[in-house]
Amino acid sequence: MSLYFFRISTGRYSGAADQPYEFEDRAAAWTEMTEVCANLLGSISRNLKPNAKWSMELLDENKEPVFRISLVGEAAGCTDSRANADPR
Repeated sequence: MSLYFFRISTGRYSGAADQPYEFEDRAAAWTEMTEVCANLLGSISRNLKPNAKWSMELLDENKEPVFRISLVGEAAGCTDSRANADPR
């Protein structure tokens, strides 16, 4: 069994869990991470602003990234300055 931490980042803000989670292996940790993201992404995407990024990382016991899932809102070819504004 290995210890893992979750970190969520949005824009310039980031926070990692203080308490580790224990998983049998990386495959089990990945499965849990994708299930957690599946539960969160509906509300995250409804509130995501243009040119904003949200990500969840799975960190090992040394708090080094193992996996990352990201959601990015991009204003591609848009001339509306409100859509191109940095939401931070």
